[in-house]
Amino acid sequence: MPEPRTRLVDESLFVADAAQVTLRGATCDGCGTTTFPVQDGCPRCGAERMTPVALPRSGRLWSFTVQGFEPKPPYRGDGPFVPYGVGYVDLGPVIVEARLTESDPDRLEVGRPVRLTTTPAFRDEDGTSVLTFAFAVEGEPA
Repeated sequence: MPEPRTRLVDESLFVADAAQVTLRGATCDGCGTTTFPVQDGCPRCGAERMTPVALPRSGRLWSFTVQGFEPKPPYRGDGPFVPYGVGYVDLGPVIVEARLTESDPDRLEVGRPVRLTTTPAFRDEDGTSVLTFAFAVEGEPA
């Protein structure tokens, strides 16, 4: 049986040559502000030079909610809608908004360690599973 096809939702969000899935951000050469996703200019000081950087793969949950309604197309899943966690993750130099692999609010807590992974977002018309970045809960809360 052939392996299922997958692709990333947007290649520009990821470090192309990383051994593991890694998010690609940018750091301002002027003031050191880090952004995700990559921006052409600095939102803090207005400098026009941003250097691409690999973001940390782990961080802490800064805030979260559980999305209880189906997103608009094309972001719908493959089957019946199942609520899912969404959170802000503090990676140190930047806070990233992302899906969470955990959807039980009793297992989600501000300060909880999380690590980067991927999760299916939807299927293309040709059946390709489109993966997006997400964070999985680890360990005990801070």
